[in-house]
Amino acid sequence: MKLQRHGTLACLALTATLALSACGSDNNEPASSAATSGSAAADCATGTLNAQGSSAQKNAMDEWIKAYQQKCSGAKINYESSGSGAGIQAFIAGTADFAGSDSALKEEEQPQADAKCVGGAAVNLPMVIGPVAIAYNVSGVDNLQLKPATLAKIFAGKVTKWDDPAIKADNPDAKLPSTAINAVHRSDSSGTTDNFTDFLTKTAASDWTFGKAKEWKAPGGTGASKSDGVASAIKGQDGTIGYVEWSYAENGGLKTAKVGNGAGEFAELTAESAGKTIAGAEVVGKGDDLKMKIDYNTKEAGAYPIVLVTYEIVCSKGLAADKLPLVKGFLGHAASTAGQADLTELGYAPLPETVRAKVEAAVKNLA
Repeated sequence: MKLQRHGTLACLALTATLALSACGSDNNEPASSAATSGSAAADCATGTLNAQGSSAQKNAMDEWIKAYQQKCSGAKINYESSGSGAGIQAFIAGTADFAGSDSALKEEEQPQADAKCVGGAAVNLPMVIGPVAIAYNVSGVDNLQLKPATLAKIFAGKVTKWDDPAIKADNPDAKLPSTAINAVHRSDSSGTTDNFTDFLTKTAASDWTFGKAKEWKAPGGTGASKSDGVASAIKGQDGTIGYVEWSYAENGGLKTAKVGNGAGEFAELTAESAGKTIAGAEVVGKGDDLKMKIDYNTKEAGAYPIVLVTYEIVCSKGLAADKLPLVKGFLGHAASTAGQADLTELGYAPLPETVRAKVEAAVKNLA
């Protein structure tokens, strides 16, 4: 079932930009011909790459590294899921050949990153699109649904019991316990936190006054390190709620809440609902910098509103001569249709084809 579910998301990402009709059809010729455009054999190179950053994309990285190293015996790629903030700092410090991040470089980070790119600039290359789940563990409660304002109150520490009137209003037919709420957030600098707080800022500004940031600013709650730490904390204690990438919620067998969207509906996190929000994402960067913007207030009927884009941050020019072929080979594999297709079983979404083609072209332009 997982393959079918995430395969639907892959198809939605493609249909949003190509208007393909082959998804779910017995006639797969159009889909396969589209796929072949970026699925050439990996460009193999030898040497070692050291990269780090986003834990949200760790499962995707593990899959890509395994596939690339199997094809290219002389290559060794090390990826440490240290968190987006740590990855960017490692790139700036020169200890990471590229960084994984769940948010694009900030204005204050850009010149520091550019300084590492002789004759060029640091660019943001989207590689993975992943829904962010609101995962919870509350005995006797299934099918939880929460408006953005209610989520903001929970994570701001304003709502502290599961039978609070705000939660009751969102769940009129549920039997809610008086259990204390334990809201789990990331303790490390995190692009997932950056995206989640951006969502709260843009959808519930009157209830969320802590802004958008990689570091958690609100008081109270429980901090946990990295995505797997948040998932473990939710699973380990009754009354707990947290935000975590869908792949980690699924792997941990966690229940996920329906989230209110701009159309006034409670949207379940499914392949189809996440795909509707992905379809509205746009590239706002210039040239080979492919920073994307997601509309968290999407009014698309049935759209699940909390999705994130994870990037690889790399020098457009100025890569060391002994690193350049391997960076291009490995990131080229990740951006290929074959590399993107590997994501569908892992709880991620492939890039829409128009974006994927731009990322593949940008990788080829690295110098």
